[in-house]
Amino acid sequence: MPTSIRIPDDINRRLTELAEATGRTKAYYIKEALNEYLEDLEDIYLAQKRSEDLRAGRSETYSLEEVGRELGFLED
Repeated sequence: MPTSIRIPDDINRRLTELAEATGRTKAYYIKEALNEYLEDLEDIYLAQKRSEDLRAGRSETYSLEEVGRELGFLED
């Protein structure tokens, strides 16, 4: 799906230089950057949700020792 955005001149210059130096397209780097950024944001929002769930008592935590025992890495 085509989308239009305005890119500041300095960023566009850097993007153009990178694309020319590597033989890849500017579109490639824009897609890569957006994907990385969205993955980071999703991780942040997931962590915030988990933190809220813990504070509200909707989720539990387990110690490393408890997890190790449950998975059979540690003996009782």
